Amino acid sequence: MASRPAPEPAEPPPGAAPPAPDAVPDTDGDHRPPARPLDPIDRAILRMLQLDGRASVRSVAERVHVSRANAYARINRLVEDGVIRGFAARVDHERAGQGASAYVELKIVQNSWRTVRAKLRALPGAAHIALVSGDFDVLLLVHTPDNRALRELVLTRIQSIPEVLGTRTLLVFEETDLEPEP
Repeated sequence: MASRPAPEPAEPPPGAAPPAPDAVPDTDGDHRPPARPLDPIDRAILRMLQLDGRASVRSVAERVHVSRANAYARINRLVEDGVIRGFAARVDHERAGQGASAYVELKIVQNSWRTVRAKLRALPGAAHIALVSGDFDVLLLVHTPDNRALRELVLTRIQSIPEVLGTRTLLVFEETDLEPEP
């Protein structure tokens, strides 16, 4: 008797890649391969790109003493692995018309993090969202044109989210972005 081939595994839904056998869930529940270890050259590339995200591959290669092809491949691997999440400009929010900044601490309903995060992401001026431990559950950094807009954002938009149980607002008087050491 001929043996039958093993059944094919179930197809993932369209647009979804099956998790790798050694994949680990990230914070959104998606699966991705574990991060590969970084060597000193990778770390030097990261420092350079943090200081100047517009640095050319050629200048990166010269400064870390590798070929352009090697630097290009390493940068692509860092992007593919999710180590580099993107390239962005550092903005002076006050000069960009966002003169009021605040950290808003939120107490939320247990197990509502993903729902709350999605609603906070949609807020104008939301710059950083973190799930934290302590007296509050979420720390949100916002930038608004002025205190009136900040008040509206907190009292009307954030406090109207059903899963938000309470807030505390900490005004930012002055801020400084810390640069990585070269």
